[in-house]
Amino acid sequence: MAGRGVNERVVIIGAGHAGTSAAIQLRSLGFAGTIDLVGEEPHIPYHRPPLSKAWLLGKAGDETIALKPASFYAEQAISLQVGCRVDGIDRVAQWVSLNNGQQIPYDWLIVATGSRARRLPWALAGGSHLYELRTRSDAEALRQALQPGKRVLIVGAGYIGLEGAASARARGASVVVIERENRVLARVASEAVSAFFQRYHADRGVRFRFNESITQLLVRGSPPTCEVSFDRGIQEQADLVLVGVGAVPNQELGAACGLHCDDGIIVDQQTRTSDARIFAIGDCSRRPLQLYERTGRLESVANALEQARLAAHTICDAPAPVHEVPWFWSDQYDLKLQIAGLSFDVGLHVTRGDPSSARFAVFHLNGAGRLQAVEAVNAAPEFLAGRKLIASRRVLDPHALADASTSIKEIAA
Repeated sequence: MAGRGVNERVVIIGAGHAGTSAAIQLRSLGFAGTIDLVGEEPHIPYHRPPLSKAWLLGKAGDETIALKPASFYAEQAISLQVGCRVDGIDRVAQWVSLNNGQQIPYDWLIVATGSRARRLPWALAGGSHLYELRTRSDAEALRQALQPGKRVLIVGAGYIGLEGAASARARGASVVVIERENRVLARVASEAVSAFFQRYHADRGVRFRFNESITQLLVRGSPPTCEVSFDRGIQEQADLVLVGVGAVPNQELGAACGLHCDDGIIVDQQTRTSDARIFAIGDCSRRPLQLYERTGRLESVANALEQARLAAHTICDAPAPVHEVPWFWSDQYDLKLQIAGLSFDVGLHVTRGDPSSARFAVFHLNGAGRLQAVEAVNAAPEFLAGRKLIASRRVLDPHALADASTSIKEIAA
């Protein structure tokens, strides 16, 4: 395998988890050619999940969130350019153009441009009092603003909103969460898990407003106060507003050069786009979901890592790795929520354990009795077993799943 691709050049657009992992995988597979890793942010590649948790709490710094030490890239002959933006892709000439005027030729191109926070119409009025939580710079600005006694209004009760709420409470701020749906985690979790997390946050002082949409945000007074108005005429006041209402794929570069896009750059099982020389991985891609017979975007570190492996193996003409069951996690207070699979076409929900103990799991089975997804709260064995059971496509006994006296490892085996 040594010397593979010695005369070839791979350019990777995006130095997040997906793009950086692709560069690392290429070298580990023996790719001996040139690797260019181009990132728009001015920092060396870093882990994003700690931003809403350990970073906000002051428990993480630059070194602890770095994916690799700065010296790693030179040691592995990976040309890392940070603070650079790719402005265009020429598929005929096979080069990318950077905003500094540089043009880099490629034999293989990996687009790993990620996603950006979804913006709301009223958001511009918030100015410096309005925050997002996607980048290290976002997290550092929010960390400085989160002081004891501050009034924080969070828009969106998804992962970012709830993780931000937990961190804000830990910093001594008061928190109100606004959600247009009728429960927390409405787009990613079952009603049982939503109800548990809502109670847990409420018991720790977080106040919720459901079925609400913001119509206006004004900043006025001295010291400045954010006045937020809702469609039902109610108002809330806050010192700062954090918006976490989902993400939009950064597919513009792909669309501009003619790649097929539809809420993400469309890729096949090996992450190839409609151009055989170009791959798309991570948040910016729309991929096949093999177990569920559909396509979708998966915004997770696990997806970034898997697609990075798939792209690198394809470029190196190495045997394709086994496709993984999608999985996700969220840390809030002393809770770890781990989800494996996707709750498509489910007909039966089985709870194992007692939610009041803050350790339980919810298994979601389809009409044939096969496991589609599992949600585990402080229940790592159920999460790990669930991943195996989803992949196996076995027909399961729901009574055995519900019986906590039956070993979950035995069921999985």
